Amino acid sequence: MFSSSKKENTITLGFYNVENLFDTKNNPKTLDDDFTEDGKKKWDKKRYKQKIKKLGSVIAQLGTHKSKLPPAIVGLVEVENAKVVSDLVNSSNLRRHHYGFVHYDSPDERGIDVALLYNKQIFELLASETFPVFLEDDEGERDYTRDILKVSGNLNGELVHILVNHWSSRREGADETEHKRITAAKTVRTIIEKIKDSHFDAKIIVMGDFNDDPTSKSVKEYLVLDDFHNPMESMLAKGEGTLTYNGKWNLFDQIILSTNFLEKKKNKLYFKHAEVFNRKWMKTFKGKYKGSPFRTYIGKWYQGGYSDHFPVYAFLKKED
Repeated sequence: MFSSSKKENTITLGFYNVENLFDTKNNPKTLDDDFTEDGKKKWDKKRYKQKIKKLGSVIAQLGTHKSKLPPAIVGLVEVENAKVVSDLVNSSNLRRHHYGFVHYDSPDERGIDVALLYNKQIFELLASETFPVFLEDDEGERDYTRDILKVSGNLNGELVHILVNHWSSRREGADETEHKRITAAKTVRTIIEKIKDSHFDAKIIVMGDFNDDPTSKSVKEYLVLDDFHNPMESMLAKGEGTLTYNGKWNLFDQIILSTNFLEKKKNKLYFKHAEVFNRKWMKTFKGKYKGSPFRTYIGKWYQGGYSDHFPVYAFLKKED
């Protein structure tokens, strides 16, 4: 365990794909019908409240073996709206931890968005905005997906910019959809360059479910250039992952930092290391999915778990 003084000087960043965190009401503008009380998943208030409680319990534990507090920052994806994020921060496990949040509705057809939680005692929110990822389908029609969320603020007194991502899925095949994730990566780089134009040595944190591994073309060749460090690449090389597909682990959930987080300077935050939060009680304990994340549903069958992804987190330390 860390000593209390080391814990005082350690800040945690978290990221979590919370797997279809929908409320129980039907939104006529989105494809959320499955996640309603009359829908095929029979998503009712009891199941919703159970999921909120479970997700809150996970977030409250992220990094607390090395940090005095739960994460100062938590990026979230697969949230339906501001209400579900509000219910999460006000849930029994999180309400005492002073979380505010940033959320915008995005044009995704299923109505799932990205969001950012922040501890108001550690992070001072200065500005936020969203950036669309422009994609087209085979007919040249606009293919709507999640926006990229940019949040700027003072983290423990130091200006940082956080970009929260949820790139296009591999549902139609990894190769067939690769161009969509490359477009998203290029969009992120454009945002990064814009930040650097006004502050060339800006500290930037890029987090998200990229639906690609750290070694995939979109991440390795288009996003993580010489000015960024991706600690998840070495974790993947060791066989670590955040989700399984056909029995194989992937590490789609990543926290990537500008290389100035690697410099130890007095009174400045620097990167220590990153981990996957994959405790035993978050795993499926039997059957063909044994060891993989204990999810809320498998197909239409309710499991009562947490998410089909494990969260990831990274530690920042302050040099005395």
